[in-house]
Amino acid sequence: MGTMAASVEEISAAAPQALELHALQHLGELRSTFESGRTRPLAWRQDQLRGLLRLLAEKEEEAFRALHDDLGKHRAEAYRDEVGVLIKSGNAALREVWAPLVAFPADAQVVPEPLGVVLIFSCWNFPLGLSLEPLIGAIAAGNAVVLKPSELAPATAKFLEDNIGDYMDATAVKVVQGGPAVGEQLMEHRWDKVLFTGCPRVARMVMAAASKHLTPVALELGGKCPCIFDSASVGTGRNLQTSVNRVIFAKWSSCAGQACVAIDYILVEERFAPTLIKMLKSTLKRLMADSDQMARIVNARHFQRLSGLLKDPAVAASVLYGGKLDAKNLCIEPTILLNPPLDSAIMTEEIFGPLLPIITVKKIEDSIAFVRARPKPLAVYAFTNSAPLKRRIVEETSSGSVTFNDAVVQYGIDTLPFGGVGQSGFGQYHGKYSFEMFSHKKAVLKRGFLVEAMLRYPPWDEQKIAMMRHLYRYNYIRFIFTFLGLSRT
Repeated sequence: MGTMAASVEEISAAAPQALELHALQHLGELRSTFESGRTRPLAWRQDQLRGLLRLLAEKEEEAFRALHDDLGKHRAEAYRDEVGVLIKSGNAALREVWAPLVAFPADAQVVPEPLGVVLIFSCWNFPLGLSLEPLIGAIAAGNAVVLKPSELAPATAKFLEDNIGDYMDATAVKVVQGGPAVGEQLMEHRWDKVLFTGCPRVARMVMAAASKHLTPVALELGGKCPCIFDSASVGTGRNLQTSVNRVIFAKWSSCAGQACVAIDYILVEERFAPTLIKMLKSTLKRLMADSDQMARIVNARHFQRLSGLLKDPAVAASVLYGGKLDAKNLCIEPTILLNPPLDSAIMTEEIFGPLLPIITVKKIEDSIAFVRARPKPLAVYAFTNSAPLKRRIVEETSSGSVTFNDAVVQYGIDTLPFGGVGQSGFGQYHGKYSFEMFSHKKAVLKRGFLVEAMLRYPPWDEQKIAMMRHLYRYNYIRFIFTFLGLSRT
């Protein structure tokens, strides 16, 4: 995998002029296709989505192999988190996104129109899902698209490049492979929208490059997603075990914690921490006993980054479970830490891996102040049945989403928008929100000539001013009386 990614970079460095010409040719063809009106008809959009669904059905095994080659994902995880979600999203788009938004009365409308030629930067952790999910929305809205998959997932990037053109209109959808040099060259051109999924460091460069053309940008980033665990209201028995199962799913079962929506750390009352840790340990041994049940770390650089978080002596002393490192196979054992220093890197940076700090508080209500004191995350999770605590979390914290008594699953719900706020990103997609992200809502007002209100024209007098006052206050009865020159008593 590392060799394949490196070869892309070598090509990028060796032939920058060729890459620039290639990008220009792609962009020119896509813009010509869009300007011809080819992407606007409903039938064309539906055909592209059906083609994408055929690709997922006919090439499922190839997709599974690519995701396993890139990240070591089990086929069940690959279907649950990527292929299955995409099939659901594609079918939902075919059913639901076509009706324009209409504002009554009928002569005032909001008409959605495609933006034009859009650029999608995907990420490596869900390299199929984060490529095709926004593509569904962009095509549903009638755009032409360049998809730039991550060079850190080369098998999936090749799968997309080899197959997209066979199932979709190759004059309107292009896959461009390459590393940072290719991304920089793409951003030198004008786009009608850019969606970037990745880290804040690269997002700043994308924003800076987009500003040269005033290109609108949507950023899907991440952050440290907290999980508030209210032991008093969750109780014991089945509810507690279900909560622990769902924590494990949201931390270790989705790409080994390499997910922007993964639980980053847990907040729990200190008196209940030993019970929670005991249950996490026993459940991990039962659910994650085999190493092939969890994806591996994407590459050696990220493995070293995660290993480095544990090398801090104060952090290492807080490890209660796991921590074994397998550099050869890029695997890190699920790891639980109790109260690592709050100023350590593991508590100030997004972890993006299978390390789970547990932070104790005196009262569970103290967790709200803890979350508020930090940058706004992509998601806040809380396991609680307390209605007052739920209300406070919704009203007093800010995040891209809030999920109670589960985690990560909000990503797959088409009726909810997915996106961040503040440092976790901006712009929302999924379901109809994907259609809206890649559309312009054009206001259309149609008027006739039968009625003309002369009060909007000079010369002015007190009667006209009075009538305007009544109109702007929706007091139509007084308007009529004043128009007729009658005094209403």
